[in-house]
Amino acid sequence: MKSLQLIFSNPRYFAPAWVFASLNIWFGTWAIYIPSVKDKLNIDKADLGIAIFCLSLGVFTIFPLASKIINKLGVGKATWAGVVLSSIFALFPLLAPNYYLLMISLFLFGASNGLTDISMNTLVTEIEKEDKQNFMSAAHGFFSLGGVIVGLGSFLIPIIGNPVLHMGITVVLVFIINLLFYKNYKNVVAAPVDKEPFSLKLFKPLFLLGIIGFVAMGSEGAIVDWSGLYLKEVTLAPSVLIGSGFLAFSAAMTLGRFLGDGISAKIGSVRIVALGALIAILGYVLVLSEHTVLAVIGFALNGLGFSVIVPELFRIGGNVKGVDSAQGVSFIAGTGYSGFLLGPVILGFLAESASLKHSFYALLGCVLLVLMTTMLLKRNKA
Repeated sequence: MKSLQLIFSNPRYFAPAWVFASLNIWFGTWAIYIPSVKDKLNIDKADLGIAIFCLSLGVFTIFPLASKIINKLGVGKATWAGVVLSSIFALFPLLAPNYYLLMISLFLFGASNGLTDISMNTLVTEIEKEDKQNFMSAAHGFFSLGGVIVGLGSFLIPIIGNPVLHMGITVVLVFIINLLFYKNYKNVVAAPVDKEPFSLKLFKPLFLLGIIGFVAMGSEGAIVDWSGLYLKEVTLAPSVLIGSGFLAFSAAMTLGRFLGDGISAKIGSVRIVALGALIAILGYVLVLSEHTVLAVIGFALNGLGFSVIVPELFRIGGNVKGVDSAQGVSFIAGTGYSGFLLGPVILGFLAESASLKHSFYALLGCVLLVLMTTMLLKRNKA
């Protein structure tokens, strides 16, 4: 919990951590009102799926450009630009008067979120380098905390009774807190890196990190989307417990991220990724037991294991020799986000063609792949 104490005791660390929370608050509040937008514009599920894809398209479009923007503006100013743009574009989807403007709004919202995502992870990487303090995992914990804040804010829906007003209040409050603290990071710039010409030797660690990121975030996405159905159809859980898997997963992930920095400082980034993979493997073994209570415990272990993997990937990616931090973080973000989007889809096809349990066997195999990849990463580091 040292890194959490560090964040709350020093505005230099709280400021970027709050950007992490902000990103999930903006996105989560929009997500709450997806059904309302669907009804307002009178569109079907297929049209809604295409519109949401536009959000993802915006994120992917900014990934190749983000490192150039960050290096030109400076990582602190790029992060602040992302905050300002995300605050503005968060309102657009709920204000869109028709389907086509909804797609454009979601594209712009996705692009601004993508810039904020890469900038804030690069920012934390650079502050860690400057101050010799680890707080990347706790910063990701603040992202999870943002989701909790959204959940609590959802109780205001019947009181406010207006999606645009709810989002407007949320955006203003979140932006004011950012405005009060952004001066603590706005002048941070990435440390100069002696870039090396492209080579397979240089690309190898990034490629290995990309594999881990794709699999880890793909597994996260799959659990978020499929844990409830698994408990319902495979373990035959009562309706009251169907959401317990996701709750256990989310709570354990938040806790793990607040603890992760201290463990990482003691055993190192590669070892904590391997440890996270081992915990996740144990989690899947319990999930596959087909017993409801054991499966819920398994989902909690999944959350605990995955909680430390993604933050460490950003930390390692931002410190690859011969690659500037913004490019390393962009690569990890791109591969990881691809996994988060594609993982649930791939698992869905597998569940349809075989069974949902086979899908979770596939996830177990993926985490075993992560564990083997960390061995190659450790050898490469050596």
